[in-house]
Amino acid sequence: EMLTQRVFQIAAGYEDCNDCDDLRDDMIFKVCAGRLPQSGHELASQPTMSRLENSIGHKGLYRIGEQLLDTFIESYACEPAVIILDCDDTNNNTYGQQELSLFNNYYHDYCYMPLHIYEGLSGKLITTILKPGRRNKQSNVAALLKKIIGHIREEWPNTMIIIRGDSHFASADFMQWCEGEYKTSFITGLSGNSKLHKLADVTIKSAKREFKQYGKFVKRYHSFMYQAGSWVKPQKVVVKVEVSEQGTNIRYIVTDLIHYRTRDLYEKGYCARGAMELRIKEHKLYLKSDRSSCTSFKANQFRLFLHSMAYILLHTFQKETLRVTEFANATFKTIQNKIIKTAAWVKELKTKIKIELPRCCPTKTIQSNCLEMFSIMRV
Repeated sequence: EMLTQRVFQIAAGYEDCNDCDDLRDDMIFKVCAGRLPQSGHELASQPTMSRLENSIGHKGLYRIGEQLLDTFIESYACEPAVIILDCDDTNNNTYGQQELSLFNNYYHDYCYMPLHIYEGLSGKLITTILKPGRRNKQSNVAALLKKIIGHIREEWPNTMIIIRGDSHFASADFMQWCEGEYKTSFITGLSGNSKLHKLADVTIKSAKREFKQYGKFVKRYHSFMYQAGSWVKPQKVVVKVEVSEQGTNIRYIVTDLIHYRTRDLYEKGYCARGAMELRIKEHKLYLKSDRSSCTSFKANQFRLFLHSMAYILLHTFQKETLRVTEFANATFKTIQNKIIKTAAWVKELKTKIKIELPRCCPTKTIQSNCLEMFSIMRV
């Protein structure tokens, strides 16, 4: 009940634990938590909620992580042919003496670096793992992905799994592990070096020559096999060369998906991970998941899970209930302001609860349709 209260409040835009004191008697939140709106007891207060956050141990956090995975799997009607695991970390700046809060030289601040994993085709959240304030080591990420994929394989033994990430995933151990896994592939960024530039030299010079001749923006792609000193075998590398008035932009990716066109691998395969930045923005900016103000690291991980549950709630609401409306691609903030934060009159009757929406409201029709769909779903 307390978990439900907190998740619904975060989804509605009340991410601060202190908000629990002001919303204890809110009738809608009481209904969401399974209590009667008027005769039901008050909801949990801020001190009670803080005790809950600090009471969760390692086993409890592990079970919550497993439940998030199970929720992701159960969101599919049948085993999908392919899923893409989009992996990336982001900074959650800290301003106190939080446990394992470390100084990050890139962000020039003390922070945590939570790892976010989403399904790249649907935008569904798989899990979020809180990490100390340094870049996650490839070995740590590989160990985590091994557990996640092992759990997924129990339900989906034949699904093709593609892991997509930036250049710090491109390690020898990570590539070797992917190749040893059944129907598991990778496509990641790759940091440039002199040897890569030499292999791409013909493409780079050709693009520069064309720009010099015509003065128009030039974009070229080229692929070749490359093996770094620590790699067990050569891998396919795709180089993108852009030449414009601003200069020359060279980017590399590496993948074991060798049977696809070079341009498609980069533009459709790798660049599509840019959508993940928007999902992290929803999670971090609009659901305020960077509020890691607990002293305990475990409590902050539990908070991160709560915000992830709120993400799943809003994402499911948007993709299932609002999919044919103007809010199908809206931000969570827009959904909160235009649909969720609406005044309503709540009346507790003997056999039912009556909720009346305002007669004059820009989103009245959409809200009425949503309530009808919720009634059908309950049946």
